[in-house]
Amino acid sequence: MRLSRSLLPTLKETPAEAQIASHRLMLRAGLVRQTASGIYAWLPAGYRVLQNIARIVREEQDAIGTQEMLMPTIQPAELWRQSGRYDAYGPEMLRLKDRHERELLYGPTNEEMITDIFRQSVKSYRELPQMLYHIQWKFRDEVRPRFGVMRGREFLMKDAYSFDLDYSGAVASYRKMMLSYMRIFQRMGVKAIPMEAESGPIGGNLSHEFIILAPTGESEVFYDAAFEAMDFSSGTFSHTSDEDLERFFVQMTTPYAATDEKHDTAAWASVAEKRQGRGIEVGHIFYFGTKYSEPMGLTVAGRDGSKVVPHMGSYGVGVSRLVGALIEAHHDDAGIIWPDSVAPFKAAILNLKQGDAACDKICEDLYAQFAGNALYDDREERAGVKFADADLMGHPWQIVVGPRGAAAGKVELKRRATGERQDVDLAGVLARIG
Repeated sequence: MRLSRSLLPTLKETPAEAQIASHRLMLRAGLVRQTASGIYAWLPAGYRVLQNIARIVREEQDAIGTQEMLMPTIQPAELWRQSGRYDAYGPEMLRLKDRHERELLYGPTNEEMITDIFRQSVKSYRELPQMLYHIQWKFRDEVRPRFGVMRGREFLMKDAYSFDLDYSGAVASYRKMMLSYMRIFQRMGVKAIPMEAESGPIGGNLSHEFIILAPTGESEVFYDAAFEAMDFSSGTFSHTSDEDLERFFVQMTTPYAATDEKHDTAAWASVAEKRQGRGIEVGHIFYFGTKYSEPMGLTVAGRDGSKVVPHMGSYGVGVSRLVGALIEAHHDDAGIIWPDSVAPFKAAILNLKQGDAACDKICEDLYAQFAGNALYDDREERAGVKFADADLMGHPWQIVVGPRGAAAGKVELKRRATGERQDVDLAGVLARIG
């Protein structure tokens, strides 16, 4: 995008309503604008980040055989009555009626709907196991929405659902999904620690939430130092010992990390070291057995012809919440520091002398070579303004084109995360940035 023609309204001052770093920076960097309490419009640069996060989630979910689908945002109230959750869920659910007085709701989650779809479609044990997911907008009517997209009322979420013939199959699906989550977060440049958690209104007796470590996190956490060395970039765990993996999966029954230092202190005796930090929840997984399949009448024919009630699990990732969480984990006083994998653009091209023939030509040539993955700051602005906005918006690389360097066929590259600067020949720009 050319910045002179883009809807990228940066702000010099921090809006009064922004209480945490990610909210301040998302507003100042022109990523979002609030349209109602807890509801945000995603402007072009912010939407690109959202799409990059969703792409990583899709790739890792597809890699373990989870099938993507799309369910509607509006659900019939009758499905939730069948499960027993309609009255129990509480005022967070937005209830409504259509013109025929049929009761509907704006979905806060999709356990009931996926169970209904599955009971209409799957009839035999031969069709199990299966895992399905979608990335869809949800709505929960928070009493006090705050912290921008970190705790809004409308949010984008990946929710997946597993169906297995029995408990052992369900736990295998749960573990497969847990490892997929670890790879998702590692690809985004953060460590996410799974911690035993309460199931809440979803239900079930096996549940973990995923916490990104960040100095400004919303809660204090205690965790095993082994997580700092684990490599989830592939299914082989290239830097992880068998003992570490076994300890990792002990979470299924024993707290491996906790939000309370005194919680189950006996569990800490089995780990080498304990670490303390602050974290932000970005994902939650649940095994809940037959909590939904049984009351909603979902059965399949078993191996002996008898009716079997499938065991289920659900697995959520807060896609829009992750935008805020990543900023909380990656920012400084000047602005956002995007990890390369989710940044809206690989680089910002800064033309320090608009109208200079050599500067203009180099910038235009570079802009074309990036094929839409660079933001070209072609504004008639002072160099200081361009530098400040580039730091604020957090592009991983800044390509600085000034008249002196242009005359010599060179540009300056700045790495946003480290501040490192170097002069490079034009031919080396793309090779350096990748």
